[in-house]
Amino acid sequence: MASGPDRPTPSQVVTGGAALALLPSAATFGYYGLPAYLRAQLLVQLTPQFLAYVGLSLWAAHTPQLSAQLGLERRKIRSGIQWGVLTGLLLGSLNTVVILAVYPSLGFDITFLKLTPHGRLPVLLMVPWLICGIALFVEVNFRGFLLGRLAELESQWLGTDSRQRPALLALAVSALTFAFDPFMVNTFQHLHWIALWDGFIWGSIWLRTCNLYITIVAHAVEVIIMYSAVRAAIG
Repeated sequence: MASGPDRPTPSQVVTGGAALALLPSAATFGYYGLPAYLRAQLLVQLTPQFLAYVGLSLWAAHTPQLSAQLGLERRKIRSGIQWGVLTGLLLGSLNTVVILAVYPSLGFDITFLKLTPHGRLPVLLMVPWLICGIALFVEVNFRGFLLGRLAELESQWLGTDSRQRPALLALAVSALTFAFDPFMVNTFQHLHWIALWDGFIWGSIWLRTCNLYITIVAHAVEVIIMYSAVRAAIG
């Protein structure tokens, strides 16, 4: 998996508004300090995602070389699809085993998935249309914007070149923000832990390659595999 040495890095191109990426992370972690009656409100659960997309929009509106900053240059499409399909197949297969075999063996119920918004929608609407759309928006948000800007801030804070030192703090914060998104936790309950290692893997890939096509495709392929297998297993 080739890296992108010619891409703008935080040490080379300083984009205005990178600190906007702190908003969704702060809102996500702050959510767990709220009283239970507030945490139960759907609008409160969706606040971190709302702030993320607001921050993304404000940042994008004032950012030159936007496609390069996100990792969406056209020349990366082919390799992005190739590596994305492979990564998605591997993670989708692994996580399907975890959901259908490991979690039930530990005494966890997975039949609640039938009652989630995703479980109630028609299969032909979810696969592939909604799953691919969600993958696109989530990856632009969590990897392209959130992780990318946190890596930029980390590089500036430490005074290092991001090509020489991986942004481990940014990776950890972005993965935790992704896995503990309030809406995800309330929707998928104990299964949200799967998103933690997904966040670390997808984030590591993005930091290494700055190719967002890989994580978009991997995300979509993985979820299609998991969704299809779980839907067939629990009805």
